[in-house]
Amino acid sequence: MPLREPELPAHDARAEAALAAQAANPAMADAQPPSWSAEALWQQLAPELPGISVEVVARAASTNTSLLDRLRQAGGRRAGDSQPCLLVAEHQTQGRGRLGRDWQSSPGRSLTFSLALPLAPCDWSGLSLAVGVALAEALDPDRRIALKWPNDLWIVDAPGRGRKLGGVLIETVAAGALRVAVVGVGLNVLAQQTEGLASGFACLREIDPGIDAPHALAAVALPLVQALKRFEAEGFAPFAERYAARDLLRGQDVVTLGPEPAEGVADGVDERGGLRLLVDGALRTLVSGEVSVRLRNP
Repeated sequence: MPLREPELPAHDARAEAALAAQAANPAMADAQPPSWSAEALWQQLAPELPGISVEVVARAASTNTSLLDRLRQAGGRRAGDSQPCLLVAEHQTQGRGRLGRDWQSSPGRSLTFSLALPLAPCDWSGLSLAVGVALAEALDPDRRIALKWPNDLWIVDAPGRGRKLGGVLIETVAAGALRVAVVGVGLNVLAQQTEGLASGFACLREIDPGIDAPHALAAVALPLVQALKRFEAEGFAPFAERYAARDLLRGQDVVTLGPEPAEGVADGVDERGGLRLLVDGALRTLVSGEVSVRLRNP
């Protein structure tokens, strides 16, 4: 059975106010406690991931950190436990992105969760891209959501232009003979006050005016699990064409930040999910690592 910490009161109402009204009155998101339907989620996921627990907490510093700490600590309720776990935080206070960046989120206005599960792919390359494909397809079959290499989801305003909707952070840790992947996801669901966002702000209400965080989680949880299992069995290959259909950067002038900064034109990704970059007529391939990519003229 799933674990829920703490037990949250349920409600059936979905937020129906328009995006503009929400932005004008942020307190609307907190008017009623969300109904996460943890039992229904567990029933969906258990056949795919036997032994999984589904947990919802009111607050956490970082869902990724919480799950990693459980796996690393010598003591504690789930010490050394490699069973799958889906951990959702209604409010994540110290969310993290790639390269140590902060992830801003607000109670009731964002979806923040992490999924921990043992994985043993032949090649880990391209995993964040596969996760992005699964999330984007589950939330938006009409391709308004694009993928920005290597781990961001954007809402597209024009070819090569848009605003950041969410991100993926994947970390792994050894647990005995196994390696457990912790897949963290942050998505903006409702409008919220933000500061200093170089890539702009987008939210799911722009695509689905009736969506809230629990319904967004219900939409992505099973497709995410299925994508991770397929990646483990087949690698990035089954996701390559689907990623290309949502590739925000392809054909765009970009700047890379990292050990060897460069400017060039993005030319899609290779068979392992590496970013192909044309620099002065020469083709280079970048792996994610410590590399960050920005549109030259967003």
